[in-house]
Amino acid sequence: MKSELKEVSPTTREIHIEIDAETVKAAYGKAVAKYAKRAVVPGFRKGFAPADVVKLRYKDEIRSDVLQAVIPAKVTDAIREHDISPLTEPHLHLENPETVAVNGSEPLSVHIHVEVMPDVPTPNYKGVEVTRRVRPVEDKEIEDLINERLTREAALIPVEGRASDLGDTVVVDLEGKFDDQPDEDPITADDLEVVLGSETIETAFTDNLVGVREDEEKEFTVTYPETFSSAALAGKTVHYKAKVKSVGRSEVPELNDDWAKSLDEGYESLAELRSRLRADVEKMALADADARLRNDAIAKVIEENKFEVPKVLIENQARNLLNNFAHDLQNRGIDPSKVQKDFIELAYANMRTQAERDVRGAILLDKIAEAENVSVDEAEVNEEIGKLAEYYRVSPEEIRGSLEKQGGIDNIRNNLKTRKSIEAVIAAAKIADGEWIDEAAMLAAANEKAEASSDGDEKPKKKKAPKKKAAKEA
Repeated sequence: MKSELKEVSPTTREIHIEIDAETVKAAYGKAVAKYAKRAVVPGFRKGFAPADVVKLRYKDEIRSDVLQAVIPAKVTDAIREHDISPLTEPHLHLENPETVAVNGSEPLSVHIHVEVMPDVPTPNYKGVEVTRRVRPVEDKEIEDLINERLTREAALIPVEGRASDLGDTVVVDLEGKFDDQPDEDPITADDLEVVLGSETIETAFTDNLVGVREDEEKEFTVTYPETFSSAALAGKTVHYKAKVKSVGRSEVPELNDDWAKSLDEGYESLAELRSRLRADVEKMALADADARLRNDAIAKVIEENKFEVPKVLIENQARNLLNNFAHDLQNRGIDPSKVQKDFIELAYANMRTQAERDVRGAILLDKIAEAENVSVDEAEVNEEIGKLAEYYRVSPEEIRGSLEKQGGIDNIRNNLKTRKSIEAVIAAAKIADGEWIDEAAMLAAANEKAEASSDGDEKPKKKKAPKKKAAKEA
């Protein structure tokens, strides 16, 4: 066998293989003998048909057997000879496939293409300039958290001597039947709390449950909008029967030192509650700033170190992102098969862009790990397993057993290695502290400005009427 390696691109190799005629002839002879033994040809006893007849009658089968017998082994030999590590199965094609001879009268020529990892030099990752921006914590944020806590601890006090009104909470057992499926099993909900007038419920519930009393039964119909958050109800009309179990009004505790002291966290006063809440929120804001700092640093490393990324790795990661997207849709009650094809194609195109960045980043971090001699020992893996066990409230042995079944130990080791590599980038970075920039607010303002500009282009502003004329018309 002769083979010649050609570098088509940094991620693609082509190998031209010439399989000698003797090897092909030997495989051809074995294939002919195999079919001759079991050939059933009219006019001849089984296994005694002339070789020329067998070759003609089983031409396609013999050709397939010869190619299967000689090509895979020679491809493997060629890959080993040139010390190549393919990322996926080789793509191969024959020269002149329609006229190729498999009887050993001439050598067999094959071309194979394989994708390989590119030869990436040590990245330029030291001295990356990034800015840490910590979100300031406003007093209103702390007060909102306290009010949220107050609301959670609100007590439902039964109302007496009157029917339900806006702001009341009506507790009902609910049974509903779809208008277009009256014979189907009804949807039911027991002890459903409906806050009358709340923006989180359909107006029809408030309209029909205002003025009810305990033990009263009420029937009403709700037609849900096409854009309703639940896919099962969107655009549907449902006939409901509601059994009123109680009518009450939510009363929140009084905001004072006594309430703060009553909490399980052991606060001595309302001032201490505010102080500790602020400390917790500021700690989270700092952690968020550090996370964005790491993301910005890695983004700059990716931007400054260009190389060709294997297409197969991009496609694999894009499919992973698309699968995660489909699972997210299902969790939100949306059937992925009913999503418009154009939208899926656009989403996939965006995911391929993200996938390329993901793969490029992973390759660069692996090279940084080499440069920094990053290693992960068993004690670190055990510590990480311990954290998982604490989070899920099970024993470390259970976590380890589950991970070993799914190959998750290597994932933990790789994640720790990646984390260390990122920290190496941050340790070598030039970090400056800057003022907070609310990017979400800036983006919202930009979108609002763009929409206003678009509306202005489509609908020119009308001239104002003269004051006298306006007054006369009024």
